This record gives sequence, structure tokens and C-alpha cells, in this order.
Amino acid sequence: MDKIVWIIGSSSGIGFELVKLYLCDANCKVIASSTNAISNTKLNELKSKYPNRLNLENIDVSCEKSVSSCVNKVFDTFGKLDICLYNAGVYEVTNLKKLDLSEFESMININYLGAVRVLKYFLENKKDNNKSNVIFNASLSSYFGLPYGAAYGSSKAALVNFAQSIQPELKLNNINIQIINHGFVKTRLTSKNDFDMPQLMEANEAAKKIYDKLNKPYTFEIYFPFILSKVLRLISLLPYSLSLLITKKFLKPESLKNKD
Repeated sequence: MDKIVWIIGSSSGIGFELVKLYLCDANCKVIASSTNAISNTKLNELKSKYPNRLNLENIDVSCEKSVSSCVNKVFDTFGKLDICLYNAGVYEVTNLKKLDLSEFESMININYLGAVRVLKYFLENKKDNNKSNVIFNASLSSYFGLPYGAAYGSSKAALVNFAQSIQPELKLNNINIQIINHGFVKTRLTSKNDFDMPQLMEANEAAKKIYDKLNKPYTFEIYFPFILSKVLRLISLLPYSLSLLITKKFLKPESLKNKD
């Protein structure tokens, strides 16, 4: 029986690369979703190549009606979901000099609450006891608050905390939930950064790491790259007197001009 894989947030970057990887497996049928999946040129090129194994569905994860309609349609069409990978996300650099609350609201609404909405209707539609995997694409920024990432990091930290909270109960219902905490990946989102991004990866490289790890025995967290993840994990374990001193060094020179 074919494995049904739904990738939400698949019009570009990691999501699009994961669609390609799963389509390389002849035993998989893929649903690719984003706000404009049906009209997306790159996804339609893939659709013409894999007409019987790729379905395109639009979804607005910030809208509960859109989410419920799309999840219902996926289950009505395929009857099940083996993998549901939530990759939808938005990002803006947080600027304290021009604090924009709408950016916080947008990131919480899409990066975090969008995943909650999808899971709500996934659970309502899942009627069997077959094993399913639900994966949330989070970020290494969830480990510890970093300069210029207040809105983004807090939305991803909320997502990780949510997954931690529900993991035991979902496990009892034969649902494995996983989080992906990755570092900097070269996408349209990180192109907004004007600071150094250590161990910056290409989207296809990051997607291959995720794909390979998802095909290994279950672990709650998938994280990479190794060095950056260990450094940020160590910072999170240090006393605040040390950790905040370290993260202060991440500030850009112009931010330090008015210090003290």
C-alpha cells in the first residue's frame, strides 16, 4: 500500500526539496500544500512529471476554515495519512527600535498556531489505529533567545513546547510526533538576515538530512548541524549570568553604540 505524505509549506525551500525526495520513492504519494500550491510553477512542473503521485492543495494555515477544509479533503481523498510534515513558516528580523507587533502576531499565528490547527483537524479525521508520523519544522533558535530573533524564536519555542506536551498522549494513540531543530538554511527567509550565519546550508542539503533521519528509527528531535546545535544547547544550560553575556556578543556593532 502506498505511503501518503503531506507536506505543508512546500512551494519553496526545504518543503519543495522534500516533495522531490519523497516523489523519488515509487511507494509514496505526496500532497504538496501552500497558500498558492495549485498555481505554483515549480510544483506544477513536478505534477506533470508525477501526475498520479502528486496532488496539489492550497491551504492558509492562519485560517481555521481553510485548514479544516483542506485536512478533510486530504482524508476524504486518501483515507489516511502516514506522514504529515508541517513546514509552513514566516520570518522577520526583530528590530527593537521599530517594534512591529503585527510581525509577532503573524509569526505566532503561522509558525505555531498553524501547526495546532492542522493537528486539531488531523486528530478529528484520523479514525484508524495505524501508525502516523506528525513532524513540526522548528528551529535551533528554540533552544535559547537570540538577538534579532525575538518574534521568530519565541514562536518556534512555543511550537517545541507544544510538541513536548502532547507527545506522551499521542504516542498512546500510535502517533509519533517529531520536531526538527535545524540551523541556518539558505532560503528566501534567511535572505533577510544581514548578519553572519554560521554553518549556512543549502535547502536541498537540509532536506536530505531531514529525509534520511525521518527514515531511521523514531526519535523525538531531529537536529543539525552538529556543532551549532551543541553550542546553542550548551548556552541554554549555562547560568543566565554567562549565557546572556555570550549572546550579547552576537549583537551587531551599531547596536552596542548606546550600551550602558
